[in-house]
Formats: sequence, C-alpha cells, structure tokens
Amino acid sequence: MPQSDDECPAVIEGRFAPDDPRPARSRRRRRTGARWTLTSGVTALVAGVALAEGLLIATGLVLAGIGVQLFDAPDTQAGHPGRPSG
Repeated sequence: MPQSDDECPAVIEGRFAPDDPRPARSRRRRRTGARWTLTSGVTALVAGVALAEGLLIATGLVLAGIGVQLFDAPDTQAGHPGRPSG
C-alpha cells in the first residue's frame, strides 16, 4: 500500500509560523475588548430604560450587539493557514 503525502498538522503549521512576526496573544487578552463593549452596551441599555431615553436605549442595543458579535467572532488573522485573510 503506498504511503500518503499527508503530513501532521503540527508540521504544516510549523512551516507557516516564521512568516507571522506577531506574538501570539492569550485567549483572555483577545476577548477583553469584546467584554468591555458588551458591558458598556448593557449598561447603556439599562440606563436608557431607567431614564426612558430612546437614544440611550438604541445606543445600548447597538453596542450590545457589537459586543456579542466580537465575543462570538472567530479569529480571522491574516497569514494563518486555513483562515481567510483580510
């Protein structure tokens, strides 16, 4: 039986690692902006409901939506194999 040319994913990833000069950030660090955005959006939403201000409610909804989208977004960094660039 002929051997396949498939290589271990770690070997393939090792080839691309020197191309990326950026240091890898921890998972906790990457989600900090999303947490701040989500927290400020929920705070603005609650304040808008308490003060009966439509513009503050709308701002809170938009910020909360952006925060959830950032929190749930996959990592899309350019230069990594198998991920879209740009």
